[in-house]
Amino acid sequence: MRHYHSTLNDRAQKILDYLLRDCIIPNLKCEMSPDTDSLMQNTPAADLYWIGLSSIPGIGRVTFRKLVALFGSPEKALSASVDDLRKIGGLSDKIVAAIGSFPWQEHAAREITKAAEANVAIITADSPAYPASLRNTPDAPVYLYVKGTLQSSDANSIAIVGTRKPTHYGMTVTRRLAGDLSSAGFTIVSGMARGIDTQAHRGALASRGRTIAVLGCGINVVYPPENKGLMEEIGKSGAVVSENPFGTQPESGYFPSRNRIISGLSRGTVIIEAAEDSGSLITAKYTLEQGRKLYAVPGNIGSLTSKGTNSLIKQGATLVEGVDDILRDLGMQTTSKGQVVLARTLPALTQEENTVLCCITNEPKHIDIIMNESGSPAGKLSGVLINLEIKGLAKQLPGKYFIRDQY
Repeated sequence: MRHYHSTLNDRAQKILDYLLRDCIIPNLKCEMSPDTDSLMQNTPAADLYWIGLSSIPGIGRVTFRKLVALFGSPEKALSASVDDLRKIGGLSDKIVAAIGSFPWQEHAAREITKAAEANVAIITADSPAYPASLRNTPDAPVYLYVKGTLQSSDANSIAIVGTRKPTHYGMTVTRRLAGDLSSAGFTIVSGMARGIDTQAHRGALASRGRTIAVLGCGINVVYPPENKGLMEEIGKSGAVVSENPFGTQPESGYFPSRNRIISGLSRGTVIIEAAEDSGSLITAKYTLEQGRKLYAVPGNIGSLTSKGTNSLIKQGATLVEGVDDILRDLGMQTTSKGQVVLARTLPALTQEENTVLCCITNEPKHIDIIMNESGSPAGKLSGVLINLEIKGLAKQLPGKYFIRDQY
């Protein structure tokens, strides 16, 4: 038996050998060994045909669904005669030839083996484990690679997406809203990108809630690389999901397609800080096309990162200031948490601390401006600002800028 991947571990190699020798060769039956069975329990042999058919060059999601609808299953489509395939409208001679000549068996076997080695489940669209909310969308993935677990409670999910270059206000609101939604029983879905996506996942995890990351690359590729630890944490307490084969690199063309999965897994999508050309607006478009709820958090009218979100509100997206706005829109009981930006009870402050705090806002402000507005001498102001940081009311940013600390 030829070994197709020299770096596979012994158990994964057994699976590969089993698949190629016994499982995908028609009419050949055998007994699975116990250790092979334990690794294959979540990957029925039929899944090989799903992976194999989708791997053939020229067969995208639309053609895949057409073939399965006509022949009844991926297996029957793969074994169809050339004459039957040629009767299908829109199927080129090149694709017909590829179905008969492409080594889909080897490709499918390698994917299954890599999944077993990486402890990744492959869930096909006909599986009971496939998310129903996603299956009911117009362009659902043929199958999903899942690291972690998908649970029935994930049907109650909200997506949060936004700019990769958020303001401090955007990051603060995202973490608070994600945390409050998690506490209200929602799973938070996002794309693990830099910026708002990352803060959404972290806000959910900080509240010990579930979160799902949908990747625009292979499930074994960490992007962005600095989110490696976050990706591992999500895999342990939620799920990392991708529709792309192992090793797929994060090229720009994969991300718009990824966005339809984010919205498809969710009851609604919240957009937080998005410029007019933001990729988050693609997610907003998919959300509406899928018949889901669209929400947007308003932003500073002078900020470029708020142009997209404010425009969505003008066009009819539900304005969101806090978790209760979403609960109310979904017809659910509101919480006692109030709004995301709800003022909290302040600790005891001296008169000078209160004066300085009143000069600090949600937008970064330089220490010189704070000094002028508060009338506090430079030497004394530094000590007051330190006290406000200790009390959790202010935060220093690079360049001697200060901002309210609301999280």
